[in-house]
Amino acid sequence: MQSTLEMAEQRARAVGANQIHEIRVRVGQMTGVVPEALEHAFVVLREGTLAEKAQLAVEYVPAICWCDPCQKEFQSPELYSECPECGTASYDVRGGMEMELISLEVD
Repeated sequence: MQSTLEMAEQRARAVGANQIHEIRVRVGQMTGVVPEALEHAFVVLREGTLAEKAQLAVEYVPAICWCDPCQKEFQSPELYSECPECGTASYDVRGGMEMELISLEVD
């Protein structure tokens, strides 16, 4: 969260903003991020920054795996999973590992 806030503040300052109202992030299911811990870290770390009164909006992304035999993506509750169509084990994770800043609302 520290680096996300730093990045948000850099981007806000680059466009001449005085305040950040909202920070929107995308967090993958497989990152191991605990939502309550993320929110707590945000509240603690935002003090003294342009985001001091900002809201945190989090978009959670499910794990997405690729099945080579079926040539299809599928959602998985775990890092490695079997294709629901053919039962082949998939180790090709294509989504759900990200943590990224996707937008800011500033003035």
